[in-house]
Amino acid sequence: MAAQQLPLAKALNESLRQALETDPKVLIMGEDVGKLGGVFRITDGLQKDFGEDRVIDTPLAESGIIGTAIGLALRGYRPVAEIQFDGFVFPAYDQIVTQLAKMHARSLGKVKLPVVVRIPYGGGIGAVEHHSESPEALFAHVAGLKVVSPSNASDAYWMLQQAIQSDDPVIFFEPKRRYWDKGEVDTEAIPGPLHSARVVRTGSDLTLAAYGPMVKVCTQAAATAAEEGRFIEVLDLRSLSPIDFDAVQASVEKTGRLVLVHEAPVFYGSGAEIAARITERCFYHLEAPVLRVGGFHAPYPPARLEEEYLPGLDRVLDAVDRSLGY
Repeated sequence: MAAQQLPLAKALNESLRQALETDPKVLIMGEDVGKLGGVFRITDGLQKDFGEDRVIDTPLAESGIIGTAIGLALRGYRPVAEIQFDGFVFPAYDQIVTQLAKMHARSLGKVKLPVVVRIPYGGGIGAVEHHSESPEALFAHVAGLKVVSPSNASDAYWMLQQAIQSDDPVIFFEPKRRYWDKGEVDTEAIPGPLHSARVVRTGSDLTLAAYGPMVKVCTQAAATAAEEGRFIEVLDLRSLSPIDFDAVQASVEKTGRLVLVHEAPVFYGSGAEIAARITERCFYHLEAPVLRVGGFHAPYPPARLEEEYLPGLDRVLDAVDRSLGY
């Protein structure tokens, strides 16, 4: 397949198809991933083409899904487990934290757990709680897990390929509000490292760092700021564990200012760790305090209120103004 424009959701579908074709040990499992093709149709057509033994419809039991995936990984398979919505992952949290994240270290490196856990996350689709949350910090805090989130179709395709090929367990957060955003996907391109950040837009006055669904918002904010003569650098973090602190540091040493943006609540969010590390690393380069923009420290609101809850263009530009005001 040559380079073509694909929605992010279709890029994930093509990535899973490629993984199934390339490696007979790759399996897909989850609720409604087979005949239905997933609630977002990410696995559409895969069971028909690869059979029920490789694309497996599971019971509504997230702990059982992950427990079974761990057992399959121990026997040499590479399971890709889908959690239907972000808020449904918590019945499996015990399995993920106490088993999946620890078996490699517990076995002194003798056991590998090549399990990918796909989780659609974030708001913006008019859904309710348990369908719109951003729990990524809960997983990034757990040693032994890799945590990543693509922001565009090309990264969705390649990062999922790299996650499946990894011998470490990877929590793969998919920004569901971006599923239908199109972008160019070149399946013959050589991707960069899975856990490297990427500069999306260069600038000299301030760094906006984000991941997943908020990269698009930050790019729009930078374009708006450019109309006023402010040149904002946008950094797509891509990985939350590990974090490419070197890339963030290099950008901040150039711009002197950093604003971190994510949908998850600011309180104990991933931006807090980045803010602390960059303050330690770049203290004498900073022209202003590191600022954070995110959701509020409250349960996710009803759909009619979510646009007030989610960080949007106005809140990002307000933080930009405050930072440049120092």
